[in-house]
Amino acid sequence: QVQLVESGGGLVQPGGSLRLSCAASGFPTNTPTMGWFRQFPGKEREFVASIRGGTGYTFYANSVKGRFSISRDSAKATAYLEMASLKPEDTALYFCAATGPWATATTEKESYDYWGQGTQVTVSS
Repeated sequence: QVQLVESGGGLVQPGGSLRLSCAASGFPTNTPTMGWFRQFPGKEREFVASIRGGTGYTFYANSVKGRFSISRDSAKATAYLEMASLKPEDTALYFCAATGPWATATTEKESYDYWGQGTQVTVSS
């Protein structure tokens, strides 16, 4: 069975950094397309970043561009989201997601087949 396990969330001060990890298992490939989404209370889940398994192309939401970076370790079947210059408005429940390496529309949550449990990121002084 496919499973995504997230870690790395927590409390950080404004301007600080965090790295989220998402370990994938049960996939036929170690290079699935991976995405990160976040959800604010009372809001729809929104796109943060993605990396295509087939090409390695990355995509970012405008709100995090230049501050967040998505990467992967194929040997460990793990995706990462490095977050820097964090702002209070980054506070949200962050989810990782996965789909096939040749998936399209990877900025859309509807393109993903599997989801992690979510990890809370709170940016506050």
